[in-house]
Amino acid sequence: MKEKIIDKREKKGKKDQEDLEKKAARKAERLDEENQINIKILSGLTHLSNKEISYNYSEDISMTGTRIKGNVLLPIDTFLEIDLILKNSKQKVTVFGKVKWSKVVEEGQTYEAGVEFVDTPDESIKKLGDYILSINQYKELNPVGVPYWIFEKFNKPPS
Repeated sequence: MKEKIIDKREKKGKKDQEDLEKKAARKAERLDEENQINIKILSGLTHLSNKEISYNYSEDISMTGTRIKGNVLLPIDTFLEIDLILKNSKQKVTVFGKVKWSKVVEEGQTYEAGVEFVDTPDESIKKLGDYILSINQYKELNPVGVPYWIFEKFNKPPS
């Protein structure tokens, strides 16, 4: 009997730790802007060609993931290669992700999916993090509306 109670506590402790890790990942600094994307399905969908799938925008981006919009409901656990074209700096960052959730926005027309970045090169994550930090800093320090490209030129994040 004692062994069952100890076993239950250990399982609960592991689950609590996993929940804390997920919450910490959700609290990563986010950027609520729409960026253009190009996606390539690496696994998960076999009955559709990439020409039939059109995911063109991402929103609510962080260093751990993003929300994408498109024309097909992506199954959970689908692996993707995503080329993010960052709106203000016009640089392209390639990340790899796994669909964590998906939902219907307008039946037959618009769908959203939450993508967690996995197996992405550190260089891409750093580039994305620097961009998010820079944009958030720009929003805080730019009360007069200086164009972002001027702000970025004089306010590069430390290397």
